Amino acid sequence: MGDRVVCFDWGGVLLRICRSWAEGCKAAGLDVRGEVQAPELVTKRRAISEQFQIGHLSVDEYGVAMSHAMGGVYSPQEVVRVHDAWLIEEYPGVDRVVAELHATPGVRTALLSNTNALHWERHVPTRGLRPFPIAGSLHHPHASHIMGCAKPGLEIYRQFEGLVGARADSIIFFDDLPENISTAASLGWRAIQVDHEGDTAKQIRAALVTAGVLPRG
Repeated sequence: MGDRVVCFDWGGVLLRICRSWAEGCKAAGLDVRGEVQAPELVTKRRAISEQFQIGHLSVDEYGVAMSHAMGGVYSPQEVVRVHDAWLIEEYPGVDRVVAELHATPGVRTALLSNTNALHWERHVPTRGLRPFPIAGSLHHPHASHIMGCAKPGLEIYRQFEGLVGARADSIIFFDDLPENISTAASLGWRAIQVDHEGDTAKQIRAALVTAGVLPRG
């Protein structure tokens, strides 16, 4: 039997993030303007973000598109400011779980994240912003904007298997979104949904103990 691959989503599993435009504005020190919380604008922003996270928009194009979609109530520069503030902090304890995995023979760690160029650079120090290094410490970090596809579509999971060189039944996958878990499970991955509002490190370690990857204690 080959190595076990323990694969993490980033936001909501390893990293606490904002979950709405209003949260992002607060984190960025900006006010919520106009009708930006209206359902139709939420849908427009989501569509633009989806294009950004598969690499179809540059950073500048993303800022302009989001500003235009919201009727110009936020400038492209303010859009980027909110986007930078979206990433909050690494969940307490996940670094210790990752370190324990890296000390375990026959285990490789990986990341499979729907992300984008602006967020991806944050796993190293950049632009004077707070870095989030856990993602970059994993053996196989993979990002949607580089792969050109995103969860929950089948393509990104199949690409990941090929890039990592792992069979489906050797992958243990942690994500906070049910649709991403559903696709992974349908392919034979051992898929575990994490509650992003809870202690993610505790949830992850408990699941890895159950799977026989880590010892109790």
